[in-house]
Amino acid sequence: MFGDFLSKIKNQKLYMKNKILMNPNPLVQYLNKPPQDFTRDDLILYIEDHNIEMLNFRYAGEDGRLKTLAFVINSREHLEDLLTMGERVDGSSLFSFIEAGSSDLYVIPQYKTAFVNPFSEIPTLDILCAYYDKDGNPLESAPEYILQKAHKALLETTGLEFHAMGELEFYLISDKEPLFEAEDQRGYHESSPFTKTDEFKQEAMLAIAQAGGKLKYGHCEVGNFCVGDTEYEQNELEFMPCPVIEAAHQLLIAKWIVRTLAYKYGITVTFAPKITVGKAGSGMHIHTRLIKDGVNVMIEDGKLSDTAKKAIAGYLDLAPSLTAFGNTNPTSYFRLVPHQEAPTNICWGDRNRSVLVRVPLGWTGNKNMYLHANPQQTVIDRDFGNRQTVEFRCPDGSADIFLLLAGLTVAARHGFEMENGLEYANKTYVDVNIFNDEHKDKVKDLKQLPASCWESANQLKAQAAYYTEKNIFPEGMIKSIEAKLRKFNDQNIREELSGDKEAVMELVMKHFHCG
Repeated sequence: MFGDFLSKIKNQKLYMKNKILMNPNPLVQYLNKPPQDFTRDDLILYIEDHNIEMLNFRYAGEDGRLKTLAFVINSREHLEDLLTMGERVDGSSLFSFIEAGSSDLYVIPQYKTAFVNPFSEIPTLDILCAYYDKDGNPLESAPEYILQKAHKALLETTGLEFHAMGELEFYLISDKEPLFEAEDQRGYHESSPFTKTDEFKQEAMLAIAQAGGKLKYGHCEVGNFCVGDTEYEQNELEFMPCPVIEAAHQLLIAKWIVRTLAYKYGITVTFAPKITVGKAGSGMHIHTRLIKDGVNVMIEDGKLSDTAKKAIAGYLDLAPSLTAFGNTNPTSYFRLVPHQEAPTNICWGDRNRSVLVRVPLGWTGNKNMYLHANPQQTVIDRDFGNRQTVEFRCPDGSADIFLLLAGLTVAARHGFEMENGLEYANKTYVDVNIFNDEHKDKVKDLKQLPASCWESANQLKAQAAYYTEKNIFPEGMIKSIEAKLRKFNDQNIREELSGDKEAVMELVMKHFHCG
């Protein structure tokens, strides 16, 4: 027994050593510890030993983009003060809901988020910060703190941790290359020379990984087309599931890296949900899973568990108002139209891309495929059960990442609190392509996602109590988001702009760099 215990400890140490040795983040390798264990002294050690000259504080503003406060490190004492006390910023210039008369906020660095800036010629360390109010308390209306509160409420209510991962879809736009032209709208998983963005994608992926992002893979997406001498290629970066706060940080940093690298290359990039008529739009699908004592509980006896179905019920029931966080400008609703892969009906299914919540393949069947593909291989002891996720498919690049993930966390908890959660999940399950004419009767019984920001605002107002419960979302923030959505006055925008390509493109350009 004692020998088995020692062997287990030895294997755990070897596992952690290998994880650190193969981790692309230079801070992890040098400090010989995972990011969640970073201390102030660790960062100072790295800064001193690598002649880091500058420090960037980073934090998300209301527009969802990373902001920067830059410092030249002039002494060890100066560095210690920055990493301990943070700095002051003008909150009213970052968030519309903060009044100028009482706008001072503290930004306090979160050591686990530190990474080496991949673009600065001057050696620079970047670090994400959290917002605190005048009394030194977390800012109640800060999007990241709202996500923290949502996760705490889920954990206290269910005993389950919430993990998430994002899929970033985006178009890279550059001068047309006449050689090896790819077929229009047939770019899915295309390889060079028919794709022209491999080098960009590889450099972006490496930079994201070195900044702490846990990438699953990168590939070309279906969307590709040319307009005159301009070429549009759609790409996707997908992450690994991780704790929900970490998932938000990864998406935030990744969008910044992709945009900054595009600027370096002299091309442009857009995460906008729709950039032209008749071509594939870009989503930001979110995969989720629930964890109990380190074990994924989405699967039980090789099948989707009741735990997973309850979470799905919550996603579906709050889906109309979740669009207020995940689909935040009128072009979002040019993507969410029938008969395309973007969802419109509130339902779920297995491997079905016409549904709102999809259950992708989860390695729950024959797990010995590798033996068939490699008959020379002996059996490998591997846990396949941790792979299953469920995918929420309506969000796009306009989303406020923190608020969207907070909303999904609230929705997951709501699924456990619904009296008829399992019944509702069974009622909304579909195993067919609901866009086929023979299934019209099935579609007739399903609720629909909003078709505009105005409708999304209505749904947020109707379901606001679920988000403000337990003081997770401040009531004033919900009202502010509702008012912002109504300002678009887009109740009938799809009908009004139908056939007017010039007006559609004017709207697209207005929201080209959303999120």
